[in-house]
Amino acid sequence: MKSDNSALTTAKAARGGVSPSNGKASSKILTVSLESACLGRAVVLRCQGQVIFRSEALGLSGLIYEVLPQARRMVVDLAAVRSLDSGALGELVLTHMWAEAAGYELRFSSPTEPIQQLFESTNLISVFNVYATVEDALETLHHSETLPS
Repeated sequence: MKSDNSALTTAKAARGGVSPSNGKASSKILTVSLESACLGRAVVLRCQGQVIFRSEALGLSGLIYEVLPQARRMVVDLAAVRSLDSGALGELVLTHMWAEAAGYELRFSSPTEPIQQLFESTNLISVFNVYATVEDALETLHHSETLPS
C-alpha cells in the first residue's frame, strides 16, 4: 500500500529545519517521512517530534508546498507530534489556505490529544480537514476522487 520516498524527503526537508526520518527520532526536532498511498492516489507525510521553532514550521510547510502540486492529495499524519507552537499553527493555516485555493486536497490525521485540544481551542478544527486515522483521511480522498464532477 505504501512505498517510502526517503530520497525526496531528505533532499527537500533538510532545507527547512525538518529532518528526514532515519529510524531514530530526537525528542527536540521534527522528523518526517513521505510515502505514497495507493488508496486515493495520495501521499502521506508522517511527522514525529515537535514543531516549536520557526525553521521547523517553515520546513514542514515548505515540504508540503513542494510535494503537493505533483501529488495533488496529501495526508499529514500527526500521530507522533507532541506539540505545535503558534508559529507552526500559523504556517499550517497558511498552507491549508494555499492548498485549498490551488485546488489541492490537504488532510490532517491522527492528532494526539494535545494537538486535538489545540485545534479545538483555536477553532481550527472547523477549518482543517482532520480525521482520526490516516486510513480515514485516505478513504475520504478516494471517495472524493470517485464522485462525479
